[in-house]
Amino acid sequence: MNAYIHESIAGMKVTQAFVREDFNMGVFQNVIQTVRDAWMRAVSIQFLVGPAAENISTWTTSFLYICAVIWLSGANISIGVVIAFVGYISRFWGPINNIAGVYNNIVVNMAYLERIFETIDEPVVVRDAENASEMPIIKGEVVFDDVTFSYDETAVILKNVSFKANAGDTIALVGPTGAGKTTVVNLISRFYNLDSGKVLIDGVDISGVTLKSLRGQMGIMLQDSFIFSGTIMDNIRYSKLDASDDEVIEAAKAVRAHEFIMQMEKGYQTEVNERGSRLSVGQRQLISFARALLANPKILILDEATSSIDTKTEMLLQEGLNKLLTGRTSFIIAHRLSTIKNATCIMYIDKGRVLESGTHDELLEKKGAYNDLYQAQYTFLEAE
Repeated sequence: MNAYIHESIAGMKVTQAFVREDFNMGVFQNVIQTVRDAWMRAVSIQFLVGPAAENISTWTTSFLYICAVIWLSGANISIGVVIAFVGYISRFWGPINNIAGVYNNIVVNMAYLERIFETIDEPVVVRDAENASEMPIIKGEVVFDDVTFSYDETAVILKNVSFKANAGDTIALVGPTGAGKTTVVNLISRFYNLDSGKVLIDGVDISGVTLKSLRGQMGIMLQDSFIFSGTIMDNIRYSKLDASDDEVIEAAKAVRAHEFIMQMEKGYQTEVNERGSRLSVGQRQLISFARALLANPKILILDEATSSIDTKTEMLLQEGLNKLLTGRTSFIIAHRLSTIKNATCIMYIDKGRVLESGTHDELLEKKGAYNDLYQAQYTFLEAE
């Protein structure tokens, strides 16, 4: 019931957009009825077990008194023995009655504990290897050596992928949806373990270093721009807790977020709601961008970093990015090909393989998959 309420509140705009209020209310009524039925069964058992134990205790004591009358009349037992037995029976049934009284609570708590232990027992797949070493200060060379990866046994996402990015290169990943672009950057950050092959950074296999020392030198901006409850200042500072206010502001200026932040009622001290609901999608993306850049990473990963930003802001943002990308290795996933023309290397990924790689001009000259994608996008924009 709580899960459905949370889902309904989180997806309220979608529900309203598709006029699903009445239907969802019906679903909620069914959920409520199921909860009510389960609760009534639990209460019935609670009210049945408690009185049953009390009745058995009373019957046992009554039976003892009847026997005592018979025994006393025959002078086979003393009154003291009868009183002692009554006391023993009371002490015997006292704990049983208490257990019966809390039976329902025990059952409910066991259900909670089952979920808690189910979560605790969930294995941690990606963890530091035994005797893992600290990652040295990263220069930025990234090598994929015959990497194969799958999320499960049914579908292989990357098949024998190999490439090399030199320190300071800007690598753009393009291709159709589901081709494996995001998977590539996730493997660089070691969010998953490989099926086979190696990912090397400066010649060091990242499977043998600690996650903290590896990810601490990276700046990552994924597709979901998550904003935490708190101030805008705190959200940007999330990647570098010891950053000064001036450093935070400089990062915001670099990604062109400073202007809209200063227009808010308290500037950088403005409180944002849960998941940044009071901000637009583009504003959340700019704040996430500033957060990633504040960490001053040696390797910068941008997954659809400008997908929700208007064209004017994107042009201004690109100016700041050109400076910030200098001297660090960057991996950029973008569907707007205009944003990656100046990349050192563009890799076209499809069906789990790197089909083409080269500069923008080189790939256009090949008249291959990248050229087809570029021409299709250009034609679409011209049609508009």
